[in-house]
Amino acid sequence: MSSSSILLINFTASTIIILTILKSSTRARASAGICCNSIISFGDSLSDTGNLLRLSSSNYPPDHFFLPPYGESFFHHPTGRCSDGRLIIDFIAENLGLPLIPPYLAGKDFGEGVNFAVAGATAIDDSFFRERGIHNPFTNVSLGTQLGWFKDMLDSFCIKSSDCKEFLRSSLVLMGEIGSNDYNHAFFQGRKLEEVKTFVPVVVSKISSAIKELIEFGALNLIVPGKLPIGCSAACLTYFQSSNKDDYDMATGCIKWLNKFSKYHNKILKTEINRIRELHPHATIIYADYYNAAMKLYRSPNKYGFKGGALTACCGAGGPYNYNASVPCGYPPSTSCDNPSLYVSWDGLHLTEAAYRWIARGLLQGPYSTPSINRICIPAPISNLCSMPGKENAISPN
Repeated sequence: MSSSSILLINFTASTIIILTILKSSTRARASAGICCNSIISFGDSLSDTGNLLRLSSSNYPPDHFFLPPYGESFFHHPTGRCSDGRLIIDFIAENLGLPLIPPYLAGKDFGEGVNFAVAGATAIDDSFFRERGIHNPFTNVSLGTQLGWFKDMLDSFCIKSSDCKEFLRSSLVLMGEIGSNDYNHAFFQGRKLEEVKTFVPVVVSKISSAIKELIEFGALNLIVPGKLPIGCSAACLTYFQSSNKDDYDMATGCIKWLNKFSKYHNKILKTEINRIRELHPHATIIYADYYNAAMKLYRSPNKYGFKGGALTACCGAGGPYNYNASVPCGYPPSTSCDNPSLYVSWDGLHLTEAAYRWIARGLLQGPYSTPSINRICIPAPISNLCSMPGKENAISPN
Protein backbone atom coordinates (compact mmCIF):
# COMPACT_ATOMS: atom_id res chain seq x y z
CA MET A 1 0.00 0.00 0.00
CA SER A 2 1.39 3.43 -0.92
CA SER A 3 2.14 6.08 1.69
CA SER A 4 -0.65 8.24 0.28
CA SER A 5 -3.18 5.41 0.72
CA ILE A 6 -2.07 4.84 4.29
CA LEU A 7 -2.49 8.51 5.10
CA LEU A 8 -5.90 8.68 3.48
CA ILE A 9 -7.05 5.95 5.84
CA ASN A 10 -5.47 7.64 8.84
CA PHE A 11 -6.88 11.05 8.06
CA THR A 12 -10.36 10.38 6.76
CA ALA A 13 -11.80 9.72 10.21
CA SER A 14 -9.93 12.51 11.94
CA THR A 15 -9.76 15.44 9.53
CA ILE A 16 -12.43 17.50 11.29
CA ILE A 17 -10.78 16.91 14.67
CA ILE A 18 -7.40 17.98 13.33
CA LEU A 19 -8.78 21.15 11.77
CA THR A 20 -10.57 22.01 15.02
CA ILE A 21 -7.31 21.58 16.92
CA LEU A 22 -5.47 23.64 14.31
CA LYS A 23 -7.94 26.53 14.50
CA SER A 24 -7.97 26.58 18.32
CA SER A 25 -4.17 26.43 18.34
CA THR A 26 -4.03 29.29 15.84
CA ARG A 27 -6.26 31.46 18.03
CA ALA A 28 -4.23 30.69 21.15
CA ARG A 29 -0.91 31.33 19.48
CA ALA A 30 -2.15 34.53 17.85
CA SER A 31 -3.24 35.84 21.25
CA ALA A 32 0.32 35.20 22.47
CA GLY A 33 1.71 37.23 19.57
CA ILE A 34 3.38 34.27 17.85
CA CYS A 35 2.78 34.05 14.12
CA CYS A 36 3.96 30.52 13.29
CA ASN A 37 1.45 27.87 14.24
CA SER A 38 3.26 24.95 12.66
CA ILE A 39 6.50 23.87 11.02
CA ILE A 40 6.73 21.99 7.73
CA SER A 41 10.17 20.48 7.26
CA PHE A 42 12.02 18.91 4.33
CA GLY A 43 15.57 17.63 4.32
CA ASP A 44 18.00 14.91 5.30
CA SER A 45 19.59 13.57 8.50
CA LEU A 46 20.08 17.06 9.94
CA SER A 47 16.28 17.30 10.24
CA ASP A 48 14.91 13.72 10.16
CA THR A 49 12.95 13.01 13.34
CA GLY A 50 12.06 9.42 12.46
CA ASN A 51 11.10 8.91 8.81
CA LEU A 52 14.07 6.71 7.84
CA LEU A 53 13.38 4.62 10.93
CA ARG A 54 9.87 3.92 9.66
CA LEU A 55 11.05 3.29 6.11
CA SER A 56 13.63 0.85 7.40
CA SER A 57 11.00 -1.23 9.15
CA SER A 58 9.48 -2.11 5.79
CA ASN A 59 11.77 -1.36 2.85
CA TYR A 60 15.32 -1.15 4.16
CA PRO A 61 17.46 -3.01 6.69
CA PRO A 62 17.82 -1.44 10.16
CA ASP A 63 20.58 1.14 10.39
CA HIS A 64 22.99 1.95 13.20
CA PHE A 65 21.21 5.30 13.65
CA PHE A 66 18.36 3.39 15.31
CA LEU A 67 20.51 1.77 17.99
CA PRO A 68 21.85 3.04 21.31
CA PRO A 69 23.60 5.33 22.12
CA TYR A 70 21.62 7.46 19.63
CA GLY A 71 19.11 9.59 21.54
CA GLU A 72 20.77 9.02 24.90
CA SER A 73 21.16 12.65 26.01
CA PHE A 74 17.54 13.80 25.83
CA PHE A 75 15.12 11.04 24.86
CA HIS A 76 17.16 8.31 26.55
CA HIS A 77 16.54 5.94 23.65
CA PRO A 78 16.88 6.07 19.84
CA THR A 79 14.15 8.00 18.01
CA GLY A 80 15.49 7.97 14.46
CA ARG A 81 17.36 11.24 14.98
CA CYS A 82 21.01 11.10 13.91
CA SER A 83 22.38 12.56 17.11
CA ASP A 84 22.57 11.95 20.83
CA GLY A 85 19.53 14.18 21.33
CA ARG A 86 17.65 17.03 19.73
CA LEU A 87 18.27 18.58 16.33
CA ILE A 88 18.14 22.17 15.08
CA ILE A 89 14.51 21.70 14.03
CA ASP A 90 13.64 20.61 17.58
CA PHE A 91 15.15 23.74 19.08
CA ILE A 92 13.36 25.93 16.54
CA ALA A 93 10.05 24.24 17.40
CA GLU A 94 10.62 24.69 21.14
CA ASN A 95 11.59 28.30 20.58
CA LEU A 96 8.30 28.95 18.78
CA GLY A 97 6.32 27.26 21.54
CA LEU A 98 5.48 24.26 19.36
CA PRO A 99 5.74 20.56 20.15
CA LEU A 100 8.51 18.56 18.52
CA ILE A 101 7.53 18.03 14.90
CA PRO A 102 6.37 14.47 14.12
CA PRO A 103 7.75 12.53 11.16
CA TYR A 104 5.30 12.23 8.28
CA LEU A 105 5.49 8.44 8.18
CA ALA A 106 4.37 8.23 11.81
CA GLY A 107 0.88 9.10 10.54
CA LYS A 108 0.16 11.39 13.50
CA ASP A 109 -1.94 14.55 13.68
CA PHE A 110 -0.08 17.26 11.83
CA GLY A 111 -1.97 20.35 12.97
CA GLU A 112 1.17 21.85 14.50
CA GLY A 113 3.65 20.58 11.98
CA VAL A 114 4.94 17.72 9.89
CA ASN A 115 8.45 16.60 9.02
CA PHE A 116 9.17 15.03 5.63
CA ALA A 117 12.96 14.91 6.06
CA VAL A 118 14.66 11.54 5.59
CA ALA A 119 18.21 10.70 6.65
CA GLY A 120 20.27 9.99 3.56
CA ALA A 121 17.87 11.85 1.25
CA THR A 122 19.19 13.75 -1.75
CA ALA A 123 18.00 16.89 -3.49
CA ILE A 124 18.39 15.28 -6.92
CA ASP A 125 16.34 12.23 -7.88
CA ASP A 126 17.98 8.83 -7.38
CA SER A 127 18.00 8.10 -11.13
CA PHE A 128 20.59 10.88 -11.63
CA PHE A 129 23.05 9.04 -9.41
CA ARG A 130 22.29 5.56 -10.71
CA GLU A 131 23.10 6.76 -14.23
CA ARG A 132 26.49 7.88 -12.93
CA GLY A 133 27.20 4.75 -10.92
CA ILE A 134 26.80 6.47 -7.55
CA HIS A 135 25.04 4.42 -4.87
CA ASN A 136 22.96 5.77 -1.98
CA PRO A 137 23.40 3.24 0.86
CA PHE A 138 20.50 4.58 2.91
CA THR A 139 17.45 5.42 0.81
CA ASN A 140 16.22 6.39 -2.65
CA VAL A 141 14.10 9.20 -1.18
CA SER A 142 14.75 12.59 -2.80
CA LEU A 143 13.38 16.08 -2.26
CA GLY A 144 10.91 15.29 -5.03
CA THR A 145 9.68 12.28 -3.05
CA GLN A 146 9.18 14.48 0.00
CA LEU A 147 7.21 17.03 -2.04
CA GLY A 148 5.02 14.17 -3.24
CA TRP A 149 4.32 13.20 0.36
CA PHE A 150 3.53 16.84 1.13
CA LYS A 151 0.92 16.95 -1.64
CA ASP A 152 -0.58 13.66 -0.44
CA MET A 153 -0.86 15.14 3.04
CA LEU A 154 -2.64 18.25 1.77
CA ASP A 155 -5.11 16.11 -0.18
CA SER A 156 -5.97 14.26 3.03
CA PHE A 157 -5.61 17.14 5.46
CA CYS A 158 -7.65 19.89 3.84
CA ILE A 159 -11.42 19.81 3.42
CA LYS A 160 -11.25 22.96 1.28
CA SER A 161 -8.38 24.62 -0.57
CA SER A 162 -8.78 27.60 1.74
CA ASP A 163 -7.93 25.33 4.68
CA CYS A 164 -4.61 24.51 3.02
CA LYS A 165 -3.92 28.17 2.34
CA GLU A 166 -4.60 29.06 5.96
CA PHE A 167 -2.39 26.22 7.18
CA LEU A 168 0.52 27.19 4.93
CA ARG A 169 0.22 30.93 5.54
CA SER A 170 0.65 30.37 9.27
CA SER A 171 3.40 27.75 8.90
CA LEU A 172 7.15 28.09 8.93
CA VAL A 173 8.70 26.00 6.14
CA LEU A 174 12.18 24.63 6.80
CA MET A 175 13.64 23.71 3.41
CA GLY A 176 16.62 21.59 4.37
CA GLU A 177 19.39 21.35 4.91
CA ILE A 178 19.29 19.20 1.74
CA GLY A 179 22.00 18.47 -0.81
CA SER A 180 24.85 17.25 1.37
CA ASN A 181 24.21 13.62 0.50
CA ASP A 182 24.26 14.46 -3.22
CA TYR A 183 27.87 15.46 -2.70
CA ASN A 184 28.97 13.16 0.13
CA HIS A 185 27.94 9.93 -1.59
CA ALA A 186 29.94 11.01 -4.64
CA PHE A 187 32.99 12.12 -2.66
CA PHE A 188 33.06 8.96 -0.54
CA GLN A 189 32.79 6.84 -3.69
CA GLY A 190 35.91 8.38 -5.16
CA ARG A 191 34.50 11.08 -7.45
CA LYS A 192 36.74 14.06 -8.08
CA LEU A 193 35.98 17.60 -6.97
CA GLU A 194 35.62 18.79 -10.56
CA GLU A 195 32.81 16.30 -11.21
CA VAL A 196 31.00 16.92 -7.92
CA LYS A 197 31.06 20.69 -8.49
CA THR A 198 28.94 20.13 -11.59
CA PHE A 199 26.20 18.76 -9.30
CA VAL A 200 25.85 22.06 -7.44
CA PRO A 201 23.67 23.93 -10.00
CA VAL A 202 21.44 20.85 -10.26
CA VAL A 203 21.08 20.58 -6.47
CA VAL A 204 20.30 24.29 -6.14
CA SER A 205 17.76 24.14 -8.97
CA LYS A 206 15.93 21.32 -7.16
CA ILE A 207 15.84 23.35 -3.97
CA SER A 208 14.70 26.42 -5.91
CA SER A 209 11.90 24.53 -7.66
CA ALA A 210 10.67 23.18 -4.33
CA ILE A 211 10.67 26.64 -2.75
CA LYS A 212 8.71 28.16 -5.64
CA GLU A 213 6.21 25.31 -5.63
CA LEU A 214 5.60 25.72 -1.90
CA ILE A 215 5.09 29.46 -2.33
CA GLU A 216 2.56 28.75 -5.07
CA PHE A 217 0.73 26.46 -2.63
CA GLY A 218 0.52 29.38 -0.18
CA ALA A 219 3.68 29.28 1.94
CA LEU A 220 4.82 32.75 3.01
CA ASN A 221 7.60 32.11 5.53
CA LEU A 222 10.53 29.88 4.61
CA ILE A 223 13.96 29.13 6.06
CA VAL A 224 16.55 27.79 3.62
CA PRO A 225 19.77 26.58 5.28
CA GLY A 226 23.15 26.43 3.64
CA LYS A 227 25.70 23.65 4.02
CA LEU A 228 27.75 22.98 7.11
CA PRO A 229 31.57 23.08 6.79
CA ILE A 230 32.05 19.48 5.66
CA GLY A 231 35.82 19.79 5.85
CA CYS A 232 35.45 19.77 9.64
CA SER A 233 33.58 16.45 9.87
CA ALA A 234 35.47 13.50 11.34
CA ALA A 235 34.31 11.36 8.42
CA CYS A 236 35.85 13.68 5.81
CA LEU A 237 38.94 14.27 7.92
CA THR A 238 39.43 10.51 8.09
CA TYR A 239 38.60 9.73 4.47
CA PHE A 240 40.65 12.59 3.01
CA GLN A 241 43.63 12.51 5.36
CA SER A 242 46.61 14.23 3.81
CA SER A 243 50.31 14.47 4.55
CA ASN A 244 50.28 17.97 3.04
CA LYS A 245 49.87 20.46 5.87
CA ASP A 246 48.70 23.08 3.39
CA ASP A 247 45.48 21.08 2.93
CA TYR A 248 44.45 22.00 6.48
CA ASP A 249 43.26 25.24 8.05
CA MET A 250 45.83 25.93 10.77
CA ALA A 251 43.25 27.66 12.97
CA THR A 252 40.74 24.80 13.01
CA GLY A 253 42.35 21.66 11.59
CA CYS A 254 39.59 21.40 8.98
CA ILE A 255 40.25 20.48 5.34
CA LYS A 256 40.35 23.72 3.36
CA TRP A 257 39.26 22.47 -0.07
CA LEU A 258 36.17 20.74 1.32
CA ASN A 259 35.11 23.82 3.25
CA LYS A 260 35.71 25.88 0.13
CA PHE A 261 33.31 23.52 -1.65
CA SER A 262 30.67 24.09 1.06
CA LYS A 263 31.05 27.84 0.58
CA TYR A 264 30.73 27.43 -3.18
CA HIS A 265 27.39 25.63 -2.74
CA ASN A 266 26.23 28.29 -0.30
CA LYS A 267 27.17 31.11 -2.67
CA ILE A 268 25.16 29.59 -5.53
CA LEU A 269 22.24 28.92 -3.17
CA LYS A 270 22.19 32.50 -1.82
CA THR A 271 22.23 33.89 -5.35
CA GLU A 272 19.21 31.76 -6.22
CA ILE A 273 17.39 32.75 -3.03
CA ASN A 274 17.82 36.42 -3.97
CA ARG A 275 16.36 35.67 -7.39
CA ILE A 276 13.32 33.97 -5.84
CA ARG A 277 12.84 36.90 -3.48
CA GLU A 278 12.55 39.21 -6.48
CA LEU A 279 10.00 36.89 -8.11
CA HIS A 280 7.95 36.50 -4.91
CA PRO A 281 8.32 39.70 -2.85
CA HIS A 282 5.26 38.80 -0.75
CA ALA A 283 7.11 35.80 0.73
CA THR A 284 9.84 36.00 3.36
CA ILE A 285 12.73 33.68 2.54
CA ILE A 286 15.36 33.47 5.25
CA TYR A 287 18.84 32.18 4.52
CA ALA A 288 20.13 30.19 7.51
CA ASP A 289 23.91 30.38 7.64
CA TYR A 290 24.69 26.95 9.06
CA TYR A 291 28.28 27.28 7.85
CA ASN A 292 29.32 30.26 9.96
CA ALA A 293 27.08 29.31 12.88
CA ALA A 294 29.06 26.06 13.08
CA MET A 295 32.48 27.54 12.26
CA LYS A 296 32.51 29.55 15.46
CA LEU A 297 32.42 26.23 17.34
CA TYR A 298 35.34 24.86 15.32
CA ARG A 299 37.37 28.03 15.78
CA SER A 300 36.82 28.32 19.55
CA PRO A 301 35.53 25.01 20.95
CA ASN A 302 36.62 25.72 24.53
CA LYS A 303 34.76 29.04 24.52
CA TYR A 304 31.50 27.17 23.94
CA GLY A 305 32.16 24.38 26.42
CA PHE A 306 33.47 21.72 24.04
CA LYS A 307 36.35 20.46 26.17
CA GLY A 308 36.45 17.20 24.18
CA GLY A 309 37.31 19.16 21.08
CA ALA A 310 35.61 20.03 17.82
CA LEU A 311 36.92 17.46 15.36
CA THR A 312 37.01 14.14 17.24
CA ALA A 313 33.73 12.20 17.31
CA CYS A 314 32.14 11.39 20.66
CA CYS A 315 30.91 8.01 19.40
CA GLY A 316 33.14 5.84 17.24
CA ALA A 317 35.63 3.01 16.98
CA GLY A 318 39.02 4.67 17.10
CA GLY A 319 41.36 6.36 14.71
CA PRO A 320 42.76 9.90 14.84
CA TYR A 321 39.23 11.38 14.75
CA ASN A 322 37.45 8.41 16.39
CA TYR A 323 35.69 7.58 13.12
CA ASN A 324 35.70 4.25 11.31
CA ALA A 325 33.26 3.84 8.44
CA SER A 326 33.41 0.05 8.86
CA VAL A 327 32.33 0.25 12.51
CA PRO A 328 29.91 3.20 12.82
CA CYS A 329 28.47 4.48 16.08
CA GLY A 330 25.92 2.00 17.41
CA TYR A 331 27.71 -1.11 16.17
CA PRO A 332 30.19 -2.92 18.42
CA PRO A 333 32.99 -2.37 19.23
CA SER A 334 32.27 1.37 18.85
CA THR A 335 31.88 3.22 22.14
CA SER A 336 30.43 6.55 23.19
CA CYS A 337 32.10 9.25 25.25
CA ASP A 338 30.89 9.84 28.80
CA ASN A 339 29.55 13.34 28.13
CA PRO A 340 28.46 14.18 24.55
CA SER A 341 27.87 17.81 25.50
CA LEU A 342 31.65 18.27 25.59
CA TYR A 343 31.96 17.37 21.90
CA VAL A 344 30.91 19.08 18.67
CA SER A 345 30.92 15.87 16.61
CA TRP A 346 28.59 13.06 17.61
CA ASP A 347 29.29 10.17 15.22
CA GLY A 348 31.70 11.71 12.73
CA LEU A 349 28.95 12.66 10.28
CA HIS A 350 26.48 14.45 12.55
CA LEU A 351 26.77 16.84 15.47
CA THR A 352 25.82 16.53 19.11
CA GLU A 353 22.71 18.03 20.62
CA ALA A 354 24.98 20.58 22.34
CA ALA A 355 26.39 21.73 18.99
CA TYR A 356 22.97 21.87 17.37
CA ARG A 357 21.76 23.95 20.32
CA TRP A 358 24.47 26.55 19.69
CA ILE A 359 23.75 26.62 15.96
CA ALA A 360 20.02 27.06 16.63
CA ARG A 361 20.78 29.84 19.07
CA GLY A 362 22.89 31.59 16.42
CA LEU A 363 20.00 31.38 13.96
CA LEU A 364 17.28 32.46 16.38
CA GLN A 365 19.19 35.20 18.18
CA GLY A 366 21.35 36.24 15.25
CA PRO A 367 23.48 36.93 13.40
CA TYR A 368 23.22 33.79 11.29
CA SER A 369 19.83 34.26 9.63
CA THR A 370 19.12 36.76 6.85
CA PRO A 371 16.70 38.42 7.39
CA SER A 372 16.21 37.76 11.09
CA ILE A 373 13.79 34.97 11.99
CA ASN A 374 12.20 37.47 14.36
CA ARG A 375 10.95 39.30 11.28
CA ILE A 376 8.35 36.60 10.73
CA CYS A 377 7.91 35.03 14.15
CA ILE A 378 7.95 36.39 17.66
CA PRO A 379 9.77 33.66 19.58
CA ALA A 380 8.85 32.16 22.90
CA PRO A 381 11.31 32.74 25.77
CA ILE A 382 14.73 31.55 24.63
CA SER A 383 16.26 30.74 28.01
CA ASN A 384 16.29 27.08 27.00
CA LEU A 385 18.76 27.97 24.23
CA CYS A 386 21.11 29.91 26.45
CA SER A 387 22.24 27.11 28.73
CA MET A 388 24.17 24.01 27.87
CA PRO A 389 22.36 20.64 28.13
CA GLY A 390 21.62 19.39 31.59
CA LYS A 391 19.45 16.60 32.91
CA GLU A 392 16.24 17.52 31.12
CA ASN A 393 13.14 15.44 31.57
CA ALA A 394 12.47 13.08 28.70
CA ILE A 395 9.49 13.91 26.50
CA SER A 396 7.67 12.05 23.78
CA PRO A 397 9.99 11.52 20.80
CA ASN A 398 7.08 11.62 18.33
